[in-house]
Parts: sequence; C-alpha cells; structure tokens
Amino acid sequence: MKSMRATLLSLAILFAIGAGTWSVHGQAVRTDYMETELVVETTSIKPGQPFWAGLRMKMDEHWHTYWRNPADSGLPTKIHWTLPDGFQAGEINWPYPQKIELDILASYGYEGETLLLVEITPPADLAPGGTVDVGAFASWLVCADICLPGESGYQVTLPVSPDAPQADDRWTDLFTRTRENLPVAVPGWHVEAAISDSTVALHAAPPEWFPGNLTSADFYPYNADLIDYISPQKLEKTETGYLLTMRRSGFYTGRPQQITGVLVSADGWRGPGSERAMAVSAVYSDELPAAVAVIGPAGSGDVSVVSGLAATAVSGDLVSGLWQALLFALVGGMILNLMPCVLPVLSIKVLGFIHQAGDDPAKARRHGLVFTAGVLVSFLALAAVLIALRAGGEQLGWGFQLQSPAFIVVLSVIIFMFGLSLFGVFEIGTSLVGLGGRMDSGSGLGGSFLSGVLATVVATPCTAPFMGVALGYALTQSAVQSLAIFGFLGLGMALPYLTLSSVPVLLRYVPKPGAWMESFKQFMGFLMMATVVWLLWVLNLQTDPNLVALVMVLLVLVALGSWILGRWGGIAAGSRSRIAARAAAAVIIIASMVTVLSQVPAPAKAERTAAATTYSAGLEWEPFSRQLVRDLRTSGKSVFVDFTAAWCLSCQVNKRVALSDSRVVEQFETLGVVPVQADWTSRDPEITQALAEFGRNSVPLYVLYTGGPDSEPEILPELLTPGLVLDALQKVESGSAAIR
Repeated sequence: MKSMRATLLSLAILFAIGAGTWSVHGQAVRTDYMETELVVETTSIKPGQPFWAGLRMKMDEHWHTYWRNPADSGLPTKIHWTLPDGFQAGEINWPYPQKIELDILASYGYEGETLLLVEITPPADLAPGGTVDVGAFASWLVCADICLPGESGYQVTLPVSPDAPQADDRWTDLFTRTRENLPVAVPGWHVEAAISDSTVALHAAPPEWFPGNLTSADFYPYNADLIDYISPQKLEKTETGYLLTMRRSGFYTGRPQQITGVLVSADGWRGPGSERAMAVSAVYSDELPAAVAVIGPAGSGDVSVVSGLAATAVSGDLVSGLWQALLFALVGGMILNLMPCVLPVLSIKVLGFIHQAGDDPAKARRHGLVFTAGVLVSFLALAAVLIALRAGGEQLGWGFQLQSPAFIVVLSVIIFMFGLSLFGVFEIGTSLVGLGGRMDSGSGLGGSFLSGVLATVVATPCTAPFMGVALGYALTQSAVQSLAIFGFLGLGMALPYLTLSSVPVLLRYVPKPGAWMESFKQFMGFLMMATVVWLLWVLNLQTDPNLVALVMVLLVLVALGSWILGRWGGIAAGSRSRIAARAAAAVIIIASMVTVLSQVPAPAKAERTAAATTYSAGLEWEPFSRQLVRDLRTSGKSVFVDFTAAWCLSCQVNKRVALSDSRVVEQFETLGVVPVQADWTSRDPEITQALAEFGRNSVPLYVLYTGGPDSEPEILPELLTPGLVLDALQKVESGSAAIR
C-alpha cells in the first residue's frame, strides 16, 4: 500500500505540472539539448541505512546547466522528491562548478556530465523482502546562446534487503568522480574575510602540516551578488598564507557576518593530488590582521611588495571610524533642525523658550533636559527597531516607517490634531508641546518630552548633510555602535534647544512675549495642515485614491472629536460634562482610526513604471533597476540616479529647486545624460541594496556616472542647487550618446 500511495502521488504531481516528461524504472530522459536520469548508487537498500541517489545530467556540447549560485544569470536545478512514508531526503550536494563566460557576464555551472547527489534515509522499521518506489521531479535551465527551461519526472524501484547493499557497477565511476569534486572541510586551514567598497578578500592560512604550495585558487561564493563574477581573481602569497582578492559587486548590500562558498585549487588542499574543493565559512571583519602582508605572487618564493589588506580594506569608505561617524551624526543632527520637515514643530518649541524668558531659569533648564530626553529616547527606540528588523532579514533604512501606509495614516492624524490645537479648537498647551505659561515644577514636563518625540517623528522624512554618511556607517556596525551613532544624531538635533534652555543669558536675545505669539502659533497651524496634505499625497502614491478619500473622512471625524473635546472637555467645564466629552471624543477618534486602519494594505514593493517617474518638467525619468544602470554604463552612456521618495521633503525641495531648473534640464539633454529615478516611497529591496552600495540607508542620494563602466561615480550633496548640478554635469563629455 505504501508503494501504491507513493506511485499515485508521483502521478498526481506529474499531472499537475503538465508539460514535463516522465521516466519509470530509471530510464534516461531526453529533453532539449540534454539527457537526465535518476540513478541510485546501490542495487538495493537496507532498512535504516542511508543510501545515495542523484540526478545525472549530460548536456550536449556547448550547453550548460547551473550551480546553486548561478552568478550573473541562470537558475539552479531543483529536485522535488516523492518518497514512501518514513523516508527522508537531504539537500543537494553540489560539485564545485566551472566559470562560464559570455561577453561581459559570467555564470557558475556545469558542462558535459554532472551528478547532483542527495542522501536518502529509509526508516529503520522498513520490512525487508519487498520493493519501494523512489520518485523525483526535477526542473532546470539549460543554456548556450539561448536558454530553455526543462523538467522531468523520474521513478526507480528498489528492493529492500536485510543484507549490506551492493554497488551498482553502472554508476560507480560517476559517483566516485562526483565525490572528488564535492567541497569538503579541511581541518587546519583558517580562512578570514574582509570587504571594502571595491574589494572582497579572503586570507587562507594553511596548517603546519600542509606540504604543498598554492599556485592558483578560485572562490565560488554562496552569497549572491557578493563579487563581480566576470572580473579575474588574484592570488598572492603572504607571510602567513595566501591572499585572494576579488572585485566587489557594485550591487552587494551591507556587511555579512560570514562569507560562505567554495575555494577551488588544482594544487589540492592537503597537497598534490588531494581534494580540490574546500568548503569555506569565513568570519567577516573590516580588515585582516596586519600580519597579512603580500610577499610575492602565489607559487613564487620571491619577496616583492609589502602591502596588506589592513591598509586598504575600508580605505574607500567615507567614514573611517566610529569617532568620525559620531561627529558626522552630531553635525547632521544640528543641521536637521533647518530641514523643512522639522522646522514647523521646532518653531513651536522655541515659543516655549520665549515664554520662559522672564521665568525661573531652573525651570527652563529642566524643560530643555526633558525635551532632549524625548529626542534621544525616540531616536534610540527607532534605531533599535530598525536594527532588529534588519537583523531579521528586512531590507530597511532611515525613514522606513514612512514606507508603511498605516504609519502615514497615523502620522496624518497626529499632525492634524496638532494643527487643530494650534488653531485653538482644543487646548493641549504645555501638556504636549510646552507652549503654556504654567510651567511649574510638576506641569508641562511630560509635554516637553512628547514634543521631543514628535520632533523626532517628523524628522524622519529628512536627511541632512553629514547625516546620510553617518547612518550608512551605523548600520554596518555592531548594535552598540549603531545605537551610539543614532544617539549622537538625536543629541545634535536637541543641542540648540538644550543650549538655549541651559544658558539663561541667551534668552535675552529672543523676542519678548506678547500677542504676536498667538498669531504665530496659528500660522504654524496652517503649516501643519499643509503637512497633512503632503502626507495624503504620499498615501495616494503608495495605495489608491479610495483609501485617501477614506482618510479624509477619518480627519473630519477626528476634527469632530477634537471640537467636542475643546467645547465641553476643558478644565472650565463641569466634571460630568468633561468626562462625557472626553469619552465621546475618544470613542469617535479611536473607533474611526481602527476602522480606517483595518482597510490599509500591508507595505508592498513599489511598482516602478515610467509614468510614475516623470516628475520634472522636460525630463523623462527611467525607472531604476540595477540591470538598466549596468547596461547604460556598459554602452558608454552617462547616468544620473536620483534616489528619492515622495515622503522625503528634502527630495521634493531638491526636485523643485534644482532638478526642474530649465538650465539643468537643457544640460541633461545636451550632454545625453540618462536620468534614472530610484523611487523608495514604498519598500523596494533592490533600491535598499543599491543605497547600501554607497554606504547609505536614507534618501536623498544623487549619483552621477560619467562615461563607461569603469568610471567612478560622483555623489552629490543631499541639498542641491542648480549650480551644484551644473558643475557636476560639466564632467560629462559633450560627445556622450543621446538618451533617446
């Protein structure tokens, strides 16, 4: 019965897949340009004793299939097993591949004949004397100048015997050759890894007993997009071993905790004639030990140039160490106060200091410290969430919460209510933003703390000069160092207000309190409403107009609840009236928010279309992809990449002020520079990876590639002017190819 169930399940899988072919009793299957077959190493199996099966693949001349990491192009072969009850199949054991080059691309794969091995374990209680059917379904991609997908089903019938299984002579040589090409762990070898902006390096220190001398080695990484596959790898001898350097892929993100893959050397890792493929799991570091100094080409005994990776591993980084990153974060945080997303809220905070000009300086200091605490706690909490999500595999960066439509809705409501309070619809005074005059020792401190929290929340759409570099460095370091950098960023943002509140003499230079403060407060309310309009625009780009209309209804209900709160829930109202009004306002606001949030879709990857990327008059922006940028550069064209987001106010200002300037547009067209927009409004892992390539995790970022594929990119400042862009474009040769 078990055999019958397995057979029926195999046929059901085949029927569901449809187009595949089918092999019964181990017969070879001929498909486009290759022959495949399910083979078993033994002629029988024994209960509880693992046995080896494999997919034999024999390609026609000039055709190839792919390894587990196919490199620049291709797909790895997959095998799905159909086994009797109690049987367990392991993972594919991949022989080391060969490098297959085609023009500017390289792939890892197999030509000729190969065998993909899998260990299968039968249950110990399997009854001897019968037979079992082992089925599999395989899919692959076979390529030469063109590529063709292929698939087939297989089934072999094996007798179950209590005796030791005997080898099947037909496949003994094939299994032996395959095992010789499987990566193995070689005790005694110590491998370390380091990555710079342009280089990946492995240092392999041999054991004392190693009798050989390596003259060549190649690394095949399991990590996708780690290295530039087509570029040659260079092996050099060091004082303590061998250094293999490779060009880093321009699209690899972050710093891996480990670099895994296969090191292949014809010289053998235990000496001549031994295993050629060594499995590698190298711990990553920013630099290799200083003892790793190159003393000559691999295979030679001559001492030549002394140059270690320790001097060059991070030489390309814009931030050379933690202290510089902390300084950049502090300065960037101070400049952040001038960004359009932060200025309105902090202008309100300044009013609190103005009101305190004639008050007790000790109270001003307390409120300044509490405001700073609110900023710091918020930045550290945001950093902790970001670090935790990235550790879990999420591709996120600064401002990641604004890629969530639900967060946009909540933020819109908060800022809308803040604006209503500034108009006087209801009073939150010192309890939220530190505006009121009753700032005695017990009242208003919570408001100062919350104003620091609010300032942090509205700051996330902006990136100030120095800040992007610091944050990019932060998220490649340990959690403690990352939190320290985020803390200094928050300290920089709060520093002007902490200084103003801590040095009483400075309060003499601010305007005197008066009726003008009420007018100023109401004017700031209009800026808050403008911010809400902008957030609704962002929401429309992320979702659809129906949700935006629903949020507008939500804001009307929030306004109703706020009006009830202000009309009957104030301190002057009676106790019963106040309680009833506050309860009614809470029910209206909370119930309407819950209803709307239940309709908000989960964050999704952005749909990059040309229509969505035409935002500057006179320029038609191409939607970003790594392949597009690579192709354009390979063809010799200059490329300008704008990493942007609708929720990034700095990006929108740069767009209006610089990128839409008629002189800039004319220069783009004259020089044939291709404008490419990387829209990060919604989550997009590919754009996150591209940002990480430049040591960034925030927008805006502006990158100009001038000329061919080997040209170094130029990174423009976060704040653009037409003059800055025009100066950068002067480096583009006037003979560049036209865009269209």
